[in-house]
Amino acid sequence: MNTVPEMRPEMRSLLDELGTSIIDIVRDTDDRIALPPGSEAVLAGLSESLPESGSGARQTLDSLLELCEQAGGNTSGPRCFHFVIGGSTPAAHIADLIATAHDAVTYTWVLSPVGVHMELQAIDWLKELFGLPAGWAGVMVTGATMSNFVCLAAARQWWGEQHGVDVSETGLVGLPQMPVLTSGFVHASTLRVLALQGIGRSNVRRFSADEFGRLDVNAYRHALEALDGQPAVVVVNAGEVNGGEFDPVEEMIDIAREHNCWVHVDGAFGLFARISPRTADLAPGVERADSVTVDGHKWLNVPYDTGYAFTRDHALMAKAFRYSADYLPSEDDPHPTPGAIGPESSRRGRSFATWATLKAYGREGQRDIVEHCLDIAQCFAARVGESATLELMNEPRLNIVAFRYNPGGMDDDTLDELNRRLGDAVIADGRFLVGTSKLGGRTVFRPAFSNWRTRDEDVLEFAAVVEELGERLLRQQS
Repeated sequence: MNTVPEMRPEMRSLLDELGTSIIDIVRDTDDRIALPPGSEAVLAGLSESLPESGSGARQTLDSLLELCEQAGGNTSGPRCFHFVIGGSTPAAHIADLIATAHDAVTYTWVLSPVGVHMELQAIDWLKELFGLPAGWAGVMVTGATMSNFVCLAAARQWWGEQHGVDVSETGLVGLPQMPVLTSGFVHASTLRVLALQGIGRSNVRRFSADEFGRLDVNAYRHALEALDGQPAVVVVNAGEVNGGEFDPVEEMIDIAREHNCWVHVDGAFGLFARISPRTADLAPGVERADSVTVDGHKWLNVPYDTGYAFTRDHALMAKAFRYSADYLPSEDDPHPTPGAIGPESSRRGRSFATWATLKAYGREGQRDIVEHCLDIAQCFAARVGESATLELMNEPRLNIVAFRYNPGGMDDDTLDELNRRLGDAVIADGRFLVGTSKLGGRTVFRPAFSNWRTRDEDVLEFAAVVEELGERLLRQQS
């Protein structure tokens, strides 16, 4: 059977029949479980050979809706505290659906004039929001990893030019190792990017003053002095993922400016501290850096996948991601081509959601979201402090609250194992989605609150669930 002629009427029918299901999913976000238990058994049924004749769109989509209900994480819901995942504001969520409905492509202007213009406008608004220089270039990408990729590609291009080489054309052969200096707070995505760009993970020099990874300022200063004017890249970490701490941003930049350095700030979620007067002192001086990374699908509360890369030099980005063919826009095309200053040629309309949320809620609305999450973090920290069996492991200034289950009478190694098992139990339980990590070598829970949907009652219930599951584990091992 030739299925193609049937697709137009099928599309109309599916929209009529399944439109309410999509509405229900969005409407019921607050009430769905964070992670349905028993998903492994459900997903076992997905293992099958490619069918010769399909089951039809309606049956397939009904199956997909059922699978999502039985084994889909509710990451946009109010009880997802894993990684640093935001929700989606109403304006952003619906705008993203509009982008999908139009199948918007934003490589270059001619494919979606409105999508490209919204990207340029939203990038300008974000620079205003975060207090970055108006003359900087910016581009939308998938998230913090690719934002770091863009910024560090520009840094690598700058570093090569300091040696008289265009590394985008001739590569790194024959050049010395590119020095990269940072603290123990450096994120795994930065190391991943440096590996992909031929710099190498082991070439990163981390100067840590303690087991938490805080910067050893003197060692960092002396390392730059020892370079004796040779170009280097400094990575400043604005927001560490396990405790929400910051490098001394302004001091690191001050020292770097005494030397021949490109300064990159990884502000995936921590850059949002600059939006509120309550936390702006955590990230002063970022505007004096050379490049900055920030995520949209974290604290801006736009859908996955959205990130932003900003650099002081558009030309470096254009060289690093040079991309030409006879059928593509030329460099002198009067219309913009965002895809020419980033790694992706295939680019969906991420600009729709970012533009819509900034237009709908403005600076004040975004500040309200950040401060709401700051309040949620303080509410949860206070609840942990009142508990007989929960132990606060940091003093939260931002949105991450590190804690562990500690019933007393156990050494740290025993507590680490207990909390590791408890982390597995929380995931299996499914009422909340949150993971464990390490802070100063100790196993901790590190819930990150970055969703406008999360309420005080959600985090109070979360504390009670951890206490409940912890007590259950103790009874099982006694």
